[in-house]
Order: sequence, then C-alpha cells, then structure tokens
Amino acid sequence: MKKTNFDRYLEEQLKDPAFAARFERAGEAWDVALQIVALRQQAGLSQKDLAKLLRTSQQQISRLESPGYEGHSLSMLRRVAAALRARVRIIFEPAKSGVGMRVAEPSTLYRAKRARTKRV
Repeated sequence: MKKTNFDRYLEEQLKDPAFAARFERAGEAWDVALQIVALRQQAGLSQKDLAKLLRTSQQQISRLESPGYEGHSLSMLRRVAAALRARVRIIFEPAKSGVGMRVAEPSTLYRAKRARTKRV
C-alpha cells in the first residue's frame, strides 16, 4: 500500500518523543470514550438517561464520551461501570522502548547499626 503524505508526516512527527507520548495518550482517551459509548448504547440509554442514573449532567456524560477528554477519574469510571453493569480494569504494561524500570535514587546497602561498647 502506498504511503500518503499524511502517513509520511505522521512518521516524521512520531520521531519526536513528546509528540509520540501525546499521540499515545490521545489513543488511550479515544479507547475509553468508545467503550463508554458502546456500553451505554448496549444498555439502551441516552446520555441524559445515564446522567440521571449517576446524578450528574448530560454534559458530563458527553465529556466522558469525548475522545479528547483526559479528565476521567477512577471514581467516575467506577460509577459509570456500575450503572452499566460493567467493571473497570486498568492494566500497566511495560514501555515498548525496551528500557528497564529505574528508581530515582541509586541503590544503597543498608546495614543495621551496631551498638558501640566501651572498652575497659
């Protein structure tokens, strides 16, 4: 398949680590939004219906279903899941860069301090 100008442009932009990180976060927000919409529709609810169940506004439901929204709180996602008879799962995966996890401090050997005794 022939690459479009956009494909080439995106490849170039993804070389920038900051852009790549923003691009990936946008994809994650898109996934959350699509899942909420799908569950709500399967339940046969409108945004307004779901808002009433959650005691919030239709605008808040619209925000949660917006691919650009990144303000999802775990507590709100749990409320949405409970109302839609679903569960929330969060999975942490290793970064694809192959770089191992690091700690902020260098490793230190800790030893118990010995009580000093006086020599007579």
